[in-house]
Amino acid sequence: MVRPVMIALLGVDGSGKSTQARALARRLTARGHPATYFENAGGRPLWTRLARALGRPDGVALFGRTGYPALEAAVRAAAMTRTLLVTRLTGRTAVLDRWTWCQYVIMAARGDRGRRAVRAAYAIFPRPTVVCFLATSPEVARRRVLARGIDTEELGHLRALDGAYRALPEFGSFLVIDGDRDPDEVAAALDRVVSPLVGR
Repeated sequence: MVRPVMIALLGVDGSGKSTQARALARRLTARGHPATYFENAGGRPLWTRLARALGRPDGVALFGRTGYPALEAAVRAAAMTRTLLVTRLTGRTAVLDRWTWCQYVIMAARGDRGRRAVRAAYAIFPRPTVVCFLATSPEVARRRVLARGIDTEELGHLRALDGAYRALPEFGSFLVIDGDRDPDEVAAALDRVVSPLVGR
């Protein structure tokens, strides 16, 4: 069985990875290369809403410094497992909004313990065919997050996330795309990366 093409988009919150991943999956499908978008998130918005409904500021305050990362990592693992199962069963190109590295990065940015354990557990997940990092300055990312009006991000946290991505041992193997550019230019750059993988 031929392994399906898996295209992962990474980046800090506000980098445009979700918007670009959805649009890329639509473009590929429209061009005759059936693709599916997969969000491989850890559930932070859900846990934040639950925490605030219970009078706590966020998921960490609700579940604790040890329990919250474990819960988040488990939810992301379940999402990635579903992604792999669906991709293998359908054979469609998979456009991944986040992958394993996103969990390592958010844990590093928060100063969580257990990153080695999560890396060991996540070793079962294959590396995508290509990994694109949308390099977006924390200042631009924060403006975008505020503009969408769904949540907020502190500039210091975005800087910590960006630094954690760049400190990953695998970062040198990622294809870096300027996420500060106009969305159409970012989409065109992604198309240039993906075209050789799926055929024009």
